[in-house]
Amino acid sequence: MPVPTAAPPLDTGDLEGGLVRMMERYHTDGTLTGEADEDAFVATSPTAALLGLLFDQRVRAEFAFTGPKRLHDRLGHLDLAKLSEMAPDALAEQFAILPAVHRFTNKMADMTVKLAIHVRDEMNGDPSALWNDGCDAATLSKRVKALPGFGKDKSKKMVYVLHYFGFRDFSGEMGAPAQR
Repeated sequence: MPVPTAAPPLDTGDLEGGLVRMMERYHTDGTLTGEADEDAFVATSPTAALLGLLFDQRVRAEFAFTGPKRLHDRLGHLDLAKLSEMAPDALAEQFAILPAVHRFTNKMADMTVKLAIHVRDEMNGDPSALWNDGCDAATLSKRVKALPGFGKDKSKKMVYVLHYFGFRDFSGEMGAPAQR
């Protein structure tokens, strides 16, 4: 299973916001979310990595990427086939239990179900099908942009999420940051 370990820095010049802060923390403190066990959970679950990025909207990035663990703990799984069958209202109830999975419980529950349906139907339930064929960063971004709840900015961020959580090394393609 992948774990976030010594990921070489990537050039984040075209990014801004919380994900950049997480990557900088990784290189100074060795953790992305601020909690090593939360990092390990995301790093061992392609679904958690994908949901973390989905949840990275109008909340701190660290909170977004720990949301999948809170959801897993409530449901006992992150099985996208099971999530695809849930009514958004029922899932929203689980999102709303404090501490909430996301501040926009109804919207994110609805987007989670839509994403789960898409992954179930288009990728045989396996979110790692987005990247496991060795595609380049541009192809990955295009695939992610086609997902429900993902636009241009999130599709660009997926490369960094996969790289820093240990799913794929993009350092040869994305380059190292310029020295300051």
